Amino acid sequence: MRFVLASASPARLATLRRAGVEPEVIVSGVDESAIIADSPAELVGRLADLKAQAVADLIDGPALVLGCDSLLEFDGLTVGKPGSAEAAAARWRQLRGGTGRLHTGHCLIETAAGATVRRTVSTLVRFADPTDAEIERYCNTGEPETVAGAFTIDGLGGWFVEGIEGDPHNVVGVSLPALRHMLHELAYDLTDLGYAAAPIR
Repeated sequence: MRFVLASASPARLATLRRAGVEPEVIVSGVDESAIIADSPAELVGRLADLKAQAVADLIDGPALVLGCDSLLEFDGLTVGKPGSAEAAAARWRQLRGGTGRLHTGHCLIETAAGATVRRTVSTLVRFADPTDAEIERYCNTGEPETVAGAFTIDGLGGWFVEGIEGDPHNVVGVSLPALRHMLHELAYDLTDLGYAAAPIR
């Protein structure tokens, strides 16, 4: 089965590859800034839907198309990608020592039947209390500029996350357990994605 990831996120692609599948990547081009919702969890769900559908509309023939979107909810704020080192540093001065909730919306479309399955997964994230100097160094790497919440757990930002409650893959951008259940709802399983097609050496 053709498996398409409707996302430009290198972290999502790397997560799926490390988990034994090799998706095709087609970026949706959805204008995220134009979409509004009543809550961060609802917003990521809507964005995941729009991304998956935009890519599904481009595909001829049967395929499974996965759209995802992530946002951090912190102290009543919705935190997306900061876009600059300065904005990331300002965000980190708010985050440090606090706790937030990372929401990721997932939408899986089976194009042949037009069937759609949706899941939004939330993971609690406890942030460390980095010094101003550590924040400046981290934000100057460029990493936090392009990720939801201005942090990673699988990269340079991992030093500054004290712990999580929930699925760690969800914080990276795609919940593997959720995706497995979604596949089952559409009568597919991991082998349809090419999972473990060759032994690891």
